[in-house]
Amino acid sequence: MNQPWYSLSWFSPQQWQQFHFENRLVLYAILGFALLFLVRSALNGRARQQLALSSGPRVGNRSLWQVGRYLLPGAFFLGVCCILIALARPQVIQERREEQSPGIDIMLAIDVSSSMAETDLKPNRLAAARRVAEDFVQGRKNDRIGLVAFAGEAFSLCPLTTDYTLLRRYLTDLNQRLIPASGTAIGDALGRCINRMRDAPTTDTASTGSKVVILLSDGENTAGNIDPMLAAKLSKAYGIRIYTIAVGRPVAAASAVDTLAQVSAVDEGVLKAIARTADGSYYRATDARQLKQVFARIDRLEKAPVRVRIYQDVQEYYRVYLNWGILFLLGALLLKSTIFGNVLED
Repeated sequence: MNQPWYSLSWFSPQQWQQFHFENRLVLYAILGFALLFLVRSALNGRARQQLALSSGPRVGNRSLWQVGRYLLPGAFFLGVCCILIALARPQVIQERREEQSPGIDIMLAIDVSSSMAETDLKPNRLAAARRVAEDFVQGRKNDRIGLVAFAGEAFSLCPLTTDYTLLRRYLTDLNQRLIPASGTAIGDALGRCINRMRDAPTTDTASTGSKVVILLSDGENTAGNIDPMLAAKLSKAYGIRIYTIAVGRPVAAASAVDTLAQVSAVDEGVLKAIARTADGSYYRATDARQLKQVFARIDRLEKAPVRVRIYQDVQEYYRVYLNWGILFLLGALLLKSTIFGNVLED
């Protein structure tokens, strides 16, 4: 709004649509004043005898002098209206919102052992877990997420990062041939996750106030140098919560046919104990749909609070209408105090 105060565009409807009035109730006083003004004009018009002037220039069916009689009351009316608009304080507010979230630290520990190749989850356990984990990463904001893959050994593939594109690339590369050592080292995987979170520096975009490990496995701890329960106790000592997800059918559901077919069933006991010790939760997913629901539930539980800051740039324009009001009132005073006022009223 770079136009000068004396520009008539200040009275255009487009201009008024941009205004926010701090004291909007004052605008209703304009309607009251207009009503009083009309009543007073009607009463004065009946009580006063006015000389009809037929000579001089004409505007429509009236002479210029007859039209000029409305200048003084019109200037006074417009002046008061502009003063009232100024009292209503017209403003233009430019608002800017900033959402800030400290984020949390999440380590994904995914089992890539040979048992994760079972097809009780389609197309297999690892592929289903990988796909759902990618969706989980995609839905996070401001969180640092890292990745540990484990089989007979545990390896940290990706440190805590907010580069989700890089993290999804590592998730895509997960396969049963990634770690040659056979077995499932759950304790070693948890140890890797704890070390990553313990040593991770704090940044401005992520806070280490909340730390979470999501362990996804079939629960058959058959390898590694660290006992899973010892790792769970260390996790609790460092304030790291562990969510465990058992992928596949439980041991009780394994039938004789499954045993003959050498289908690896899930041992839930160790995963339940880990989650209970580390103040987390245990979940079991027997199909891809349930696995997706489990990650969605964890996503809802582990949300960092979002702080919304609203910045407002308020520009006041009451001076514009105050100047117009003073101008109109001075014009009315000038007409009243000169011979022109007397001629127009007679």
